[in-house]
Amino acid sequence: MLYYLFEYLENHYNVTGAGLFQYISFRSALAFILSLLFSTIYGKRIINYLQRMQVGESVRDLGLEGQVEKAGTPTMGGVIIILATLIPVLLFAQIDNIYIILLIVTTLWMGAIGFIDDYIKIFKKDKDGLKGRFKILGQVTLGIFVGAMLYFHPSVTMKEKLPVKDQYVTEKGVPVLFADAEKSTKTTIPFLKNNELEYASVLELFGKGLKDYAWIIFIPIVIFIITAVSNGANLTDGIDGLAAGSSAIIVLTLGIFAWVSGNIIFANYLDVMYIPNSGEMTIFIAAFVGALVGFLWYNTYPAQVFMGDTGSLTIGGIIAVLAISVRKELLIPILAGVFFIETLSVILQVSYFKYSRKKYGEGRRIFKMSPLHHHYQKTGYHESKIVTRFWIIGILLAVFAIVTLKLR
Repeated sequence: MLYYLFEYLENHYNVTGAGLFQYISFRSALAFILSLLFSTIYGKRIINYLQRMQVGESVRDLGLEGQVEKAGTPTMGGVIIILATLIPVLLFAQIDNIYIILLIVTTLWMGAIGFIDDYIKIFKKDKDGLKGRFKILGQVTLGIFVGAMLYFHPSVTMKEKLPVKDQYVTEKGVPVLFADAEKSTKTTIPFLKNNELEYASVLELFGKGLKDYAWIIFIPIVIFIITAVSNGANLTDGIDGLAAGSSAIIVLTLGIFAWVSGNIIFANYLDVMYIPNSGEMTIFIAAFVGALVGFLWYNTYPAQVFMGDTGSLTIGGIIAVLAISVRKELLIPILAGVFFIETLSVILQVSYFKYSRKKYGEGRRIFKMSPLHHHYQKTGYHESKIVTRFWIIGILLAVFAIVTLKLR
């Protein structure tokens, strides 16, 4: 909202300094600062309110060290992250930007699903929470909406870089380095020569003229990614600070991708995909990182609040939509490697347990407990050490994800 106010003041009254709000970097800095202050200052008030409402975590005894002591710790702290993100975004971002709209919808939608799940667990005393099929239905519905908007909305475009021989300078001295904006289902794929994959080309393997039906592939991929990443974030939220810290690293990296992809100068210099209007996502990302860091103030060991499904499902949904929007969704197994490993550990554990029970008559396990962070707890590592080492792995994976853009 302030963006439009200062734009009006600059255009009609030539107010000194109003032009600063045209710069994404300036608005991103403000969004980060406001989000961080809100989550740290008002976060404590929200935690106290949750305590008064007796919104405490019910803990199942899994034989983990320090687990019983966590019973009664306020949960649903994801509300802090959501509010600390949305308030700066509404103040500083261009609300009519399609990418901002998608991220706001994702935040509210996934936040609502997580909130209902937590509400059922706490106030209805049902440990299973929202039925799995309803969670999946909500994630699929969001995936259909996001996929359809990204595919059909006219503002979602990309620009192909012109060959050097076709680049030119206009009469006004403006260099033209990219072709006109066009609809495309191209995405970034690591390690290949051109670093790009066109989803529509997959359909053309089955016959010519099918390019216009690329949504048949694109939308299911979006659904799968949103469902997988949101559930991965949910599984990772098992010990103090792990999900929030790992997510901050992932989102910060996506912020670099969004800023570079939305800036024609850096997109040209680094030879990456130029996506018009995508740079505005940097404001949302800055606010989101600020919210996560502020939340960590209270969520690191020993945690004063848990994010609950209200936070974890929202975080996963946002990361998925960000990655898809900047055409980096195929980097998720690397960039969000912590989520991927945690999810894979559960899949392997359950699959092998069922297989061994069928073959040997008794269920056998690969890990002492899954997800993977619980395995290390069972091994004797303190959870703060596990979290720190997972963060370090997350940083290394983030750096590697950035490096893959130039590994062709």
